[in-house]
Amino acid sequence: METGTTVQDLSRVISPEGQQLLQHHNLLRPLIEKMVIDETTAAAVVSDEKLAEARLGLLKRRGYTSLEQWSDLLTELGKSDDDLSGQLLRTLRVSAMAREKFAPKAEARFLERKNELDQVVYSLLRLSNRFLARELYLQIESGEANFADLAGRHAEGPERNTNGIVGPVPLTQAHPILVEKLRVAKPGDLLEPFKVSDWWLVVRLERYSPSTFTDEVSDAMCKEMFDAWINELTASSLSRLQGDGSDASEQTS
Repeated sequence: METGTTVQDLSRVISPEGQQLLQHHNLLRPLIEKMVIDETTAAAVVSDEKLAEARLGLLKRRGYTSLEQWSDLLTELGKSDDDLSGQLLRTLRVSAMAREKFAPKAEARFLERKNELDQVVYSLLRLSNRFLARELYLQIESGEANFADLAGRHAEGPERNTNGIVGPVPLTQAHPILVEKLRVAKPGDLLEPFKVSDWWLVVRLERYSPSTFTDEVSDAMCKEMFDAWINELTASSLSRLQGDGSDASEQTS
């Protein structure tokens, strides 16, 4: 494909048959999405210092310790400096553009999603027998037994492998019935057994961590809005491209 080709050029450089082939192999949309991202972030400014930080971060994740080992990493990955630095630069440009375009809306987005971002840690016993659930609840409440031991012996879900501990996880990840009970509970509260689907649950809230609007959360909200924007632009570009392809086919038939 020609250097500097834009999404609008695709109908010129890729035939309708070529587009159909890419579509058949689920490659057309990813191609357009990548091109849309490159076009929308081309003007984003990334300093040499930011790129150096990104290189050092990648080096450390791969077990290296300094920028002087960059060439060693390139050899290990079998990539050229242009390729690997280009990937890092693209990621940095996306982050920069996301902040530039959406930072003023980030806090409002956070407030809309706050309940989904709150995190909890809780102890859980999932049991099929109602009477056993009640018995184990009473043992925990009286101090006769601890949650971790009972989970290892009696829990019928994956929590038996984690001493009954679940989390930290987003509060809304749990079943709606459990969510409502955890939302009004206080850390340390042991909930009486209750039924969810085919299970009887014994639950104790260990920790509730309300989400706060930090710089990290702000960046995450900006990235969410950026991704949604790119998805809309990609869908629009794909629709126009397929329309152009249909028109071209009709003209040549």
